[in-house]
Order: sequence, then structure tokens, then C-alpha cells
Amino acid sequence: MPDGRFPPGFFWGAATSAYQIEGGVDLDGRSPSIWDTFCARPGAVDNGDDGSVACDHRRRMPDDVALMAELGLSAYRFSIAWPRVQPEGSGPVSQSGLDFYGRLIDDLLERGIEPFVTLYHWDLPQALEDAGGWPRRETALRFADYAAAVAAALGDRVLHWSTINEPWCASMLGYCSGVHAPGVVDAGAAVAAAHHLLLAHGKGVDALRGLLPDDANIGITLNPYPVVAAGSTDADRDIARRVDGVANRLWYDALLRGTYPDDVLDDFKAVSDLSHIRDGDLAEISVPLDEIGINYYRRHHVRFRRGESSAPPWSNWPGSPDVELVQPDAPVTAMGWAVEPDGLVEALLALVNNYDAPAIYIHENGAAYDDRPGPDGRVDDDDRTAFLARHVDACLQAVEAGVDLRGFFVWSLLDNFEWAHGYSRRFGLVRVEPDTLRRVPKSSALWFAALARGS
Repeated sequence: MPDGRFPPGFFWGAATSAYQIEGGVDLDGRSPSIWDTFCARPGAVDNGDDGSVACDHRRRMPDDVALMAELGLSAYRFSIAWPRVQPEGSGPVSQSGLDFYGRLIDDLLERGIEPFVTLYHWDLPQALEDAGGWPRRETALRFADYAAAVAAALGDRVLHWSTINEPWCASMLGYCSGVHAPGVVDAGAAVAAAHHLLLAHGKGVDALRGLLPDDANIGITLNPYPVVAAGSTDADRDIARRVDGVANRLWYDALLRGTYPDDVLDDFKAVSDLSHIRDGDLAEISVPLDEIGINYYRRHHVRFRRGESSAPPWSNWPGSPDVELVQPDAPVTAMGWAVEPDGLVEALLALVNNYDAPAIYIHENGAAYDDRPGPDGRVDDDDRTAFLARHVDACLQAVEAGVDLRGFFVWSLLDNFEWAHGYSRRFGLVRVEPDTLRRVPKSSALWFAALARGS
């Protein structure tokens, strides 16, 4: 086990998000989120699945926390459901919703598990989407109010806060390709949404700073993709530049330099007049951070789309019909994603070498595999264990190269609702039986428990 070579106090944890595990949509006065609405759209989610029950964590939370303790986790990253805490996205809060998260935090602390809170993991209240959603500036202002309400209620017990999870996904998958909620296909809206998500982060940090104790740590969670030009032509290299700009530099430059990359803005002008960017916004967006979360799953290998390629156009970036995603020669997960742990080292070194980076946590790393219980009921997910072991080793390489890495969270604690894939993709350390919702730790959970305990 390599854990002894990680820094003292290194956190070994697991991560979840509210919509993917909580269920309990009938409790706390919770209102519909954009994911409730999206799931009701025919064909939007595999098998017509939704998160109305999910893992039923809202009702089973005490048992889930006990399970985390049994696995020896020193930290747990979870998100708070905006529609459960502030059902209309503005105005009155739900005390019972806040009380649920208060009980969760208290249970974690009683068992020696550090809570890491994410304020927004994609479940925007539908009322705010009806009013214009993330393409509208007003949504960023409402997020700051929501952040303040949560901090006022829970801030005395939580030291680690992330404002927004993967704003790239929320903007580009939600408003450009439309494969995530709210399912909009409008490149200009996606560009505006990206800016307003970042602005919400900046305003949210300001709100948190005014309410949290001085030792609280505030950050954001990004999902960088090291980009490889899968070709040698100028067109291939330009495609790689464009993808890198929207996947990586757009976010890092705004947050850590207070600027947007000129070439990315030039690319965006094909779909937006950029009038949503106002004087002073970038100063708010680049407010100093205490930490940053990195979600790493894979690299992007891209090239210029040649003729009548059999691969579909890569539609997750504005103006991208000529971008082709190329599959490298590597094993793949059930998501079809290539397993490339070296890319994690590359992503971490790119962050620390190119920016003045704060402390770093791996907020998500994991893999979906088609694991199933054997005749004895055990789930021997050796592929997942091997995947995690290789990525933990990549983290160690980064630490030895000087990266200030302070924690590693597996995605995910539980098999859960995996967004547009419904329940057809399983990322969990723990299997959730479809009919009974009984929790069954997989062999990867036992391996990770040994790592977390340092044995």
C-alpha cells in the first residue's frame, strides 16, 4: 500500500451527489429540479430512469454513514440539493431540508469523517430554469443567496467547501449538446451559462467568506481533460487548441488569472457577442481560493474531422462539428472511456506548472464496470480495484513531483443514478441492489478500506 508516502493528514474518501443518491423528492418541501424535468422527457435518460428514489439516501442516511465508518473513510464529499434547501431557488428556505444536512454532518463528525460540501452539483431548481437558467445573470445572484443560507446554517461544522461541481458539464452538456439537463441545444446559451456559473462561484465565495470561520477552506471543482492532437496536421493541432481552450484554459485562466484566453473568446464570437461579460466580473470570478478540486477520468484525443467519418461529430463544444474524438489504443471502462492514469499526473502538473495553484484535492476518480454479484453474493470488481490502484499510484507520482495534493475521493461511494445513463452504469464501491436497495460492499471497497486505514 502506497499511502505511507502521502502527506500527513491526507484524506481518503468517497464522493456522491444529491440528485444521484438522495431520492426523497416528497420530503422537506423539495421542489423539482432541472433533472426531475429532464428525466420526464421521453428518450432523455436510458430506460426512462429518474432519481426520484435513487439510493434512497435521504431516508437511509444514518446507515450509509455507518457504512462509511466501517470502510474507514476519513472524508466524505457530498452535495447539497438546492431544491431541498430553497425550493423556489430564492426566498424562504426549508428548515427540514437544512436539518437533514445538519444531521448528516453531525453523524459524519461523530464518526471522525470530515465533511466536504459541494453547494451545486447540477440540480438547479426548475423555477430558476423557467426564469432563464444559467444563461441569465440573475441565476448567479440567486446562487450567492443560496450559498449564504447554507453557510449560515451549517458553516460552524464544515471546513471544506466547493461552490460548483464541473461548470464545464453544467454549461456545455446542459446547454450546448443538450445531453444533460436542462437539455438545451444552443451554443450561445452555453457560452453565457459558462460565464454565469463562474460568476456564481465568485459571488458565492464572497458570501461564504462573510459567514464562515477563518479556518474554512473554499474552492471549486473542475474536470480537466489533458488534450492530445491525434494527428499531425495544422488542422489537427488547431482542433486540439480549441478543445483545450474550452475544456481547460477557459476555467483555469478565469479563476486563477482573472482573464479569459483571447483565442477562446475569438472562437466564441462565432456564436455569441459576449455582451454577458461585464466590467468587474473577472475580478469577482478570480477571488482567491484556499483549495481546488480536480475530477479526473480520461484524456481527450481529438483531430480534425475528415470527410465522412464514421464517428459522430463531437458536439460538446460551441462550433464543434469538425471535431472528432479518437479512441486511443487502451483498455476502456463501461463508459467507453480509455484508462489513462498518466493523464492524471499530466493534469496535476499542468495545473501547478502553469498557474499559482492552491491546495489540490482529487474530488472524483473512478470507473464504471459491468460488475455483478457472483453465486455467493460477492461482487469481485477486480477491474475497478486495478483502475483505482493505478490512479492512486499516479497521485503518488504527482506528490513526489511536488504537487500539493491533500486528498483522494473515489467516485462513487454507491452505485447510483448516473445522469443520462440512468442506472445502467455502475461506479460504486458499494453495490445497491436494484429491488431492495441493500448495500453490498464490493471487493474494491474492501481494498480501498485497507488503503484508507493504512494497512
